[in-house]
Amino acid sequence: MAQRLLFDDLEIGEIAIELDDKEPQEVIAWAIDTFGDRVAVVTALQAEGMVVLDMAYQIKPDIQVITVDTGRLHDATYAFLDQVREAYSQARWRVLFPDGREVEAMVRRHGVNLFYKAVPLRLLCCQIRKVRPLIRALGQLDAWFTGLRREQWASRAAIRKVEIDHDHGGIVKINPLADWTKEEVWDYLRQRNVPYHPLYDQGYTSIGCAPCTRPIRPGEDDRAGRWWWEIGAPKECGIHCPIETGGFEHEAEAILKEAHGI
Repeated sequence: MAQRLLFDDLEIGEIAIELDDKEPQEVIAWAIDTFGDRVAVVTALQAEGMVVLDMAYQIKPDIQVITVDTGRLHDATYAFLDQVREAYSQARWRVLFPDGREVEAMVRRHGVNLFYKAVPLRLLCCQIRKVRPLIRALGQLDAWFTGLRREQWASRAAIRKVEIDHDHGGIVKINPLADWTKEEVWDYLRQRNVPYHPLYDQGYTSIGCAPCTRPIRPGEDDRAGRWWWEIGAPKECGIHCPIETGGFEHEAEAILKEAHGI
């Protein structure tokens, strides 16, 4: 295995300043030149992720692309994934799945639709189905691309185009679209004829698992369709920012012990 390429906060801070006013393609090119095969595009196939994928593919057609199949995605998402894999066929695709033993233990304890019952149970479901599979994959990388933008949500307002991901082993997190607007994302998709998820045409503005996303209503925030039944809870799953509530961590630990017999 190749030696890991790690940066410290000071080094990445200086690089982030240099790249802050650069176009996304320049940021992506820097990352590919720096990390080679040890960087991957991580995407749930939403609009921003498709922009990053398309840009990276133009630079490095065999870029590694990672997506997570939680087992609860929309049927339209599975069909779209097939379409995208065909369109970007030279990329090295990895479709991640949750550990079946962990899902089984969670469902046995709390039911299939536990996420509707309480915020801690929703976070637990995200942890088992989405966060843990991705954590395992990120442990094999030195850096990863995201489609995060600052204007998406308050928890994302301060992201840099390049930063240390302390929540995932100190690897580098690259957010090339950090300063882009929603309009710039869609201008790129349309001008380059990049495939986009069909649910956008049905009023969805943020697309995750089928039971947990809905189209937004007029005047609602773009993230309002995620976990819409919750009041005052973070519109995050735990991948892009740590969520510590004291409510789900203990239960997650119990489920992992049950699933793995430890």
